[in-house]
Amino acid sequence: MIVTTVNVNGIRAAVRQRSTDNLGLLPWLKESTSDIVCLQETRADDEQLAEALAPALADGWYLAAAAPHVKGRNGVAVLSRTPFDAVRIGSGAQEFETHGRYIEVDTAGLTVASVYLPTGEAETERQLEKERFMAAVQARMADLLRLSVTDGKEAVLCGDWNIAHTERDIKNWKGNVKKAGFLPTERQWLTDLLATGWVDVVRQLHPDVEGGPYSWWSWRGKAFDNDAGWRIDYHLASPGLAGRAVSANVDRAELYALRWSDHAPVNVEFS
Repeated sequence: MIVTTVNVNGIRAAVRQRSTDNLGLLPWLKESTSDIVCLQETRADDEQLAEALAPALADGWYLAAAAPHVKGRNGVAVLSRTPFDAVRIGSGAQEFETHGRYIEVDTAGLTVASVYLPTGEAETERQLEKERFMAAVQARMADLLRLSVTDGKEAVLCGDWNIAHTERDIKNWKGNVKKAGFLPTERQWLTDLLATGWVDVVRQLHPDVEGGPYSWWSWRGKAFDNDAGWRIDYHLASPGLAGRAVSANVDRAELYALRWSDHAPVNVEFS
């Protein structure tokens, strides 16, 4: 089973404006061997999302989505080649229930969540909101971890976490130590999550890689060409599932002009 996560940076842009005959999200899905694909930042309501993904749905993909409460912002979804046994929107905190930042599904014997953390902004209300959302996700993850132990229900949370965990996960770490996404408190939060038992599967499989492997590069300047990126798109898996991870890779475009998002798909294969 292959599970993929990608922030599409606007589903309609990824499907249309940035597409050519051979590029874009739809051709990528057509060629993908993934079984489950978690999408973030769809920036679309349910009707718009279904319309944009109509060719993929016609090909047999199943879709579950959490639409954003603010037009043109947020939005998460899961595509699966097998039907959903259950769909749950929101991580349990009423404040964020309609924000389109968390959706959880049961499919193919797994619990899979697509997660999109706020970007935040150091020393502002935006950062406090991010921290409240982090706390809500952490509480839900504690529940899921207990279920993996008591019921054998394995889980993986995939998405854009908007946090680079260590210096190996960001090219210009020295220039970002006081900025959201690389704040000591954010990095410690991830460390604490991993200490409870969750596994950063890509790092587990690539323990010695110093340059990420990065999954996000700014549209601006030469960030992509110089590989000045961030690793912020994670698969955090329960221990039992993490033990079945056999490979992981970032589907990085060969050229800047071939990108259909500022993020690249991150794929993990489980046996």
